[in-house]
Amino acid sequence: MTTEALLAYAHILSILMMATFLASETALCRSEWMNAKVVERLARVDLLYGISALCVLASGLARTWWGIKGAGWYWSQPLLHAKVTLFVVIGAMSLVPTLRFLAWRRALRADGSLPTPEQVRATRRIVMIEAHLVAVIPLLAVFLARGVGTR
Repeated sequence: MTTEALLAYAHILSILMMATFLASETALCRSEWMNAKVVERLARVDLLYGISALCVLASGLARTWWGIKGAGWYWSQPLLHAKVTLFVVIGAMSLVPTLRFLAWRRALRADGSLPTPEQVRATRRIVMIEAHLVAVIPLLAVFLARGVGTR
């Protein structure tokens, strides 16, 4: 039981970290607040978001391997596959803002230019979609934990 509790704790902590950094990106990515410090901060926060997402993935996989229910049970569940698929979709979507934040930082360091309001709005839209999709994953997790749709 101790292992299960520690795995659950690591997973929940990772999820909270990921949500915090994603929320920070949505807050910072506003054209009216854009300045050199925000561009630099966005790149750092996005790195932390990526690291925390990897921690979510690693702790989730650890729960399936070493958790009480076992890998056989977890990997036979359609809701787990839905969670993982949604997580991968969000991860793929997050590549666009990551590349933009890095490009903005390169441009800032090269010639002091900031992104245009249109670029910021388009990037914020993607980050907001990610944030809304992330909110669906815990719903699937709760259903899975309560046996809804399980085999």
